[in-house]
This record gives sequence, C-alpha cells and structure tokens, in this order.
Amino acid sequence: MDLQFNVSASGSEEPVNEGRPDVENVIIIGSGPAGLTAGLYAARATLNPLLLTGNDYGGQVSLTYEIENYPGFPEGISGPELVEKMKEQAEKFGTQVEYDHVTELVLDQHPFLVRTASGKEYATKSLILCTGARPRYLEVPGEKELTGRGVSYCATCDGFFFRDQEVIVVGGGDSALEEGLFLTKFAKRVRIVHRRDKLRASKILQERAFANPKIEFVWNTVVTAINPGEDGKVASVSTRNTVTGEEGELKTDGVFIFIGHIPNNDLFVGKLDMDEDGHLIVDRKMRTNVPGVFAAGEIMDKVFKQVATSVGQGTSAAMQTERFLADMEAEGYPGVHVDPREAPVELCRLMETA
Repeated sequence: MDLQFNVSASGSEEPVNEGRPDVENVIIIGSGPAGLTAGLYAARATLNPLLLTGNDYGGQVSLTYEIENYPGFPEGISGPELVEKMKEQAEKFGTQVEYDHVTELVLDQHPFLVRTASGKEYATKSLILCTGARPRYLEVPGEKELTGRGVSYCATCDGFFFRDQEVIVVGGGDSALEEGLFLTKFAKRVRIVHRRDKLRASKILQERAFANPKIEFVWNTVVTAINPGEDGKVASVSTRNTVTGEEGELKTDGVFIFIGHIPNNDLFVGKLDMDEDGHLIVDRKMRTNVPGVFAAGEIMDKVFKQVATSVGQGTSAAMQTERFLADMEAEGYPGVHVDPREAPVELCRLMETA
C-alpha cells in the first residue's frame, strides 16, 4: 500500500525529525522492563527501533530499592541499576532512546502517527505500547493536600526523610510489605494498615514482616482521612474498623500508600479495546485489536505484574512485530478495521493463529 503522511502545520510533507527515517519500522512507548526488552529484541532484528521513554523513565521498577526475584541476580539488584543495564544493552544493539513524552496517537490511518511533548511527529509502521501503570490513590480527605508533606507512594524515594520517626503503610500486597520492610531501615516504627485480617503478599515477605520487630499490623482497618498538624505536615490518620465500624485515630509522621495501580491508558481511550479495569486487551501474541499495534507489561497485564513477566511480554511483542512487518511487506496492510485477535487465518498470513 502507499504510505501517506499528514501535512504539517507549515504545509510541508517533509519529515520533522532530523536524523530519523521518514517512516519508522517500530516505535516503542515506555521505558520500563517491557519497553527496554522490546527495544533489545527489535534492535537485534535490525528494525532500528525508536523508544520514547515517557515522563517516568524506567517505570515503577526504577523506584524499587531491591529486586531479589529477577533471574540471574542471586544477590539481588536495585531497580535503577537493572533499568540502566537493560537500557545499555538495548542501545548496544541499536535502539534509539529519546527522552520524550507522547501526547497523541493517530491509529485510524497507516502509517500510524505519534506526536510528542517536544513538538515532534513520527510516522511508524508498528507500535509497541509499554506505558505501564501508576499508583492507585486512597482518595480520602487530606491525601492530595499532604502529598509531599508526609504522604508518599515511594519508600525508596522518601524513606530517608523519616529517620527515627513513625510511619504508616497502607496495603497488604507485595509492594506494601516490600516498602514497609525498606522503611524499617529508617523509621523507628512501621504500622501496616490493612482492610482485612489476612495479607495478599507472598509467603516469604509475610515471614520477614512478621519477624521484624519494627513492624506492627493494624488489621481490619481502613484510612478515612489524613490529617495535618500545625506545621502543615502529616500528624495522624483517621481510621474505621471494617468489622465493627468503630472509628479511631493513629498518630504518625508519614503515610505510605501501596494499594494497587491504575493502567496508564490515557493515550488509548476510544482507540484500542480495554477491559473493565482499563488494561489493553491483547491475545497471547501481544496483539491489540489494531493490526500492527502490540502491548506488553502492566498496561495489559492485570495478573502477574512482575519484572520477569514484563520482560517476557516485551520479548513476545518485539518478535511479533518483526513478523508483522515481514508479513505486511509480503501481503500488505490488512486495514485498521480488522481485529488480529479474531480474523480468520485465510485473511492473510499476518493473521495466522497459533
């Protein structure tokens, strides 16, 4: 098919990004483990991938103090260090990393268009979406106003500021216990407030938390408000017992919130299929409902949400992108209204099922 370009504001059809091809083979959006791995595999397939980092370089893993369950690092590795190693490896094979934030995607034409905060516009034959997720908020009075004044969503970032103080961690999953354990390096007491009487975290983390003398648990309790002191910083939280309904108050110097994440899907609303929670819907080949658009990592993964699974998904997405480009060259683009997750096998070789 003939490739079409949007006319720029200046009326020119010349490419607006100096040093890049008129049409990219693949653009990867997101710089977490899924995106960087997709970059590595796409580069090794000689696709000359362009990776746009987004505002949160490295994704959530870059905020993780220590990763103990990623294969190949028996002594553990910090999140920022792992991100840098992944980036270095992807760049070694030819991934072009640009520190830019995508503001708009045009998916109802091919090549697709990608517009960024820096004013650049790219045309691309394929996309790999690895935009990840962001922390879920409690949405209680005082939370927004006191963020940065005692309310935090990153123990690694802010734990140092609570040396010899008392803090509260809200949540009961792996993140809550990991961050709570990290906070014991600084705080003199860490109370973990959980809405149920059982934790969702892995057994090994539970064992560590229960054995740590600085950690206490407040069961069957939710935080209903975060209250400031005279200095304008966090002084206490209001609570409610989920069994008895009894209301209470806990004095604290800081509140760390780890109650889940929300997919970063703003770019895709009305353009790609999502589930009820806002995750992109893909098949096991990482294909969305638009041919040539793939997704990997926490933007589509609502179950596992691990570095290792994100890496695997990024690998799959890049390998399928390579096949898509080869098949498109041989068969032509199948059209934006064809769902690659549902199309019959005879439509074209691009649509083949496993």
